[in-house]
Amino acid sequence: MKRIFALWRVVASQDLRLLWFALRHESRPVWLLPGLAVLGLFAVEPANFAIPVLGAVDELVLVPLILHSMVKMLPAQVTEGFAHAYARRPRRRI
Repeated sequence: MKRIFALWRVVASQDLRLLWFALRHESRPVWLLPGLAVLGLFAVEPANFAIPVLGAVDELVLVPLILHSMVKMLPAQVTEGFAHAYARRPRRRI
């Protein structure tokens, strides 16, 4: 379980940073904002509270996979802009 949390933190944090950058980018795709809204609703759906085991599987496995697939569908301009903007920033150690 510890490995799943570590993987989620590494993969999802980078993907979330990239998607946040893409939301503010001038050439973001049209589907990005509605897609993130649907994903947010999917992450906090009431079934998570009714069936806790499925909610945990949902948030630990499906949400990061969907986030990563959304990142893979971003245009090259956005990902290159992200790489250029964040290449010079010093990394924080947690």
